[in-house]
Amino acid sequence: MAVIARRASAIAVLVLWFAVGGNAFAGRGGGVGGVGDTIFNVLQFGAKPGSREESTQAFMQAWVAACQKFDGLKARLLIPPGVYTLSETIFGGPCKSRRPITVQLLGTLSANTDLSEYSDKSWISFDSVDGLVITGGGIIDAHGQNVWKYDDCKSNPGCARLPATLYFNNVRNAKTKGITLLNSMGFHMHVTNSYNVRFHSLRISAPPDSPNTDGMHISKSQTVKVSRSTISTGDDCISIGQGSTNVTVNKITCGPGHGISVGSLGKLPNELDVKGVIVKNCTIKGTTNGVRIKTWPASGASQAAGLLFTNIIMDNVQNPIIVDQGYGHRSNQPSRVKISNVIYQNIEGTSVTPVAVNLMCSRQVPCQNVRFNNIKLRSSLNAPLTASCTNAQVGYTGIQYPPPCR
Repeated sequence: MAVIARRASAIAVLVLWFAVGGNAFAGRGGGVGGVGDTIFNVLQFGAKPGSREESTQAFMQAWVAACQKFDGLKARLLIPPGVYTLSETIFGGPCKSRRPITVQLLGTLSANTDLSEYSDKSWISFDSVDGLVITGGGIIDAHGQNVWKYDDCKSNPGCARLPATLYFNNVRNAKTKGITLLNSMGFHMHVTNSYNVRFHSLRISAPPDSPNTDGMHISKSQTVKVSRSTISTGDDCISIGQGSTNVTVNKITCGPGHGISVGSLGKLPNELDVKGVIVKNCTIKGTTNGVRIKTWPASGASQAAGLLFTNIIMDNVQNPIIVDQGYGHRSNQPSRVKISNVIYQNIEGTSVTPVAVNLMCSRQVPCQNVRFNNIKLRSSLNAPLTASCTNAQVGYTGIQYPPPCR
């Protein structure tokens, strides 16, 4: 009940400040910044840097003031240098201000890790916002090391996920650049139900043994681009889930972690298809997988189609190329996620494991039209490498090492 009351209180703050509108702040945080924008400084709404006292309400009040400003100028939410303690923080729309609204993070956001303060999927969420820029070079530190001991998802299929650091739901036409995310409680970033969102020049970091700390999880979203970023976590650097279409991952340095994954898919009933994924120009270092497609056994019917993995360097990677359609191993029933039209090209580097290419496809819906072009992998241990293909229709062009499946 306490958690519900806290969330209701947060929503009440948002509703109240939406009601009074942006004009109430002409003398409070509404200073003119650069040409064509108005600055809303969180300090002027009561934020307290360097204090154990939370600044959550001040941040949400400053956001609503900026979001509801309606004077033809762009709004900028300014977070000056300093360390700000926040619990669950909601930045909600739709906004009236001229698009895009900018969040300029110059300071450090520090999470309250009392899990009773969180009632939903996220620490900091952007919901129903059309036109958003997050920038400034600041740091978002969730202090996940204080709560990872409560993550029981390996042993409990019905576990509750810990809060994601940044949660984007129903966000359109957005860009996030030049920020650092550290030690998430759950996912570092979760993007869902969103369109035309871009992320670049990010640094995401958590220890290799941190549980379920994906760098970014994408689901039910269209036209997502992630580029020029460095990601090291205890789980997937990037995971591309159900309903993702037109996703591009470019120039990512990944590792340690579990690699770059399409999936997992098929865990839930009635999942949406994944189509049009490009992973290119990436370097993957010291991970437990390289580029992976993973689906659950006993799944409902869906598809993952039109996937391209190209120009990728593997550096001491286990399982550089892997399709695992028995992910989770909790059923003998085959996966019904159909994988088709997949291209692996210009992939080179070193494999720790002797089976460098491993396609373990579904016996009910075999992988179709999987193409390999110029694969040049070698063993980190100076041992022979092999490829294994089960229930897969495979074609080859160019150099192939390990040798093609027979």
